[in-house]
Amino acid sequence: MASDINLNRLAVFVTLVRAGSFTAAAEQLGTTKAMVSQHLAKLEEELGMTLVLRSTRRMSLTDAGQFFYEDCARVVADAEAAITRLGECRDTPMGSLRIAAAGDHGPFIVAPALAEYIRLYPQVKPELVVGDAIVDLIADRFDVAIRIGWLRDSSLRSTRLADVRQCLVATPGYLATHGTPGTPGELATHRWVALTVLPSPTRWTFTDVAGMKTAVQVEAAAQANSVLAVHALAMAGVGITVLPDYMARDDLAAGRLVPLLRDHALPMGGVYAVYAGQPTVKVRAFIDLLKTRMAAPASHHLVAEPQVDA
Repeated sequence: MASDINLNRLAVFVTLVRAGSFTAAAEQLGTTKAMVSQHLAKLEEELGMTLVLRSTRRMSLTDAGQFFYEDCARVVADAEAAITRLGECRDTPMGSLRIAAAGDHGPFIVAPALAEYIRLYPQVKPELVVGDAIVDLIADRFDVAIRIGWLRDSSLRSTRLADVRQCLVATPGYLATHGTPGTPGELATHRWVALTVLPSPTRWTFTDVAGMKTAVQVEAAAQANSVLAVHALAMAGVGITVLPDYMARDDLAAGRLVPLLRDHALPMGGVYAVYAGQPTVKVRAFIDLLKTRMAAPASHHLVAEPQVDA
C-alpha cells in the first residue's frame, strides 16, 4: 500500500494539522481550501481510514490520525533538513575535496595553499594526491587537478591561475668550460639536460625581439622525468636546460645560474586548475585561494613544472 501513497499529500496533511484549519493551511501552501480538502480526502482513501474529523467550525484528529501525524511530521522534518543541508553544500564549502598534483609542484604550490584553505573552511576534509601520472578526474573521483605548462584540448574545464616563464640557464662552471651560446642555433653543439615528460624534450622554439622564430634540435647529455631532478643536474654543471622562472629565480639572483639568450623568448606556460563540469563552491573557493596566493609577491618561492597535458 505504501507504494500507492502520494508523498506530497503527507506534507499537505502535516501542514493542515500544524495550521489548525483548512483555510490557514491553504494560505501557507499557496493553494485553495478546496484543494487542501481534496488532498486530505484522497490520502484517507489511499490509506483506507479516516485521519481528520471535521465539521463546519472545527477539525480534530482521530487516534489513527494522531499517530500518523507524528510519523509524517518526522518524515517532513527529515526532508526539510536534507534540503537545508543540500543548500549549505551549495553555499558553504564542506565535505571531501580530492586534489591531484604532480610531485614537482604539489608539495610546493598546492600543500601550502591547502593548509590555509583548511583554516578558512574547517568543514572541508581535503585529500592531496601527489604523483607524476595524469589522472582521470572523473574515473578517479578527483574534484580538481593542478597542472602546469600547456593544456591540450579535452572535455575538461580549466582556470588559468598564473603565468610560467621559461628560463634558459646554465651554471657559470659549465659556461667556463664549454662556452656561452650566442644564438639559438649554437645550442645544438652544447650538452643538454632534458625533461622527458615534455612532448618534445629536445626541440625548442625561440622568438627574438623582432618576432622571428627559430626552432632548435638539441642533444641530451642527461635526462630525467622530474623538474627537480633536471634542476639538480643543471646545478651540477651537466649542461644547459630550461627551468620555470619560479624554480630558477633564486639561483639566478645568487649567480649560481646564468641566463642565456636573453634577447630570445620561449613560449609562456601557465598554472591551471582543471576540473570536470561546473565547479562546486568548495572547488571554486580553493581555486580562488590558490590564484590569490600565486598572484602575491611572496609566491616567488613556489616551484613550477614546465609542461604537462590535460
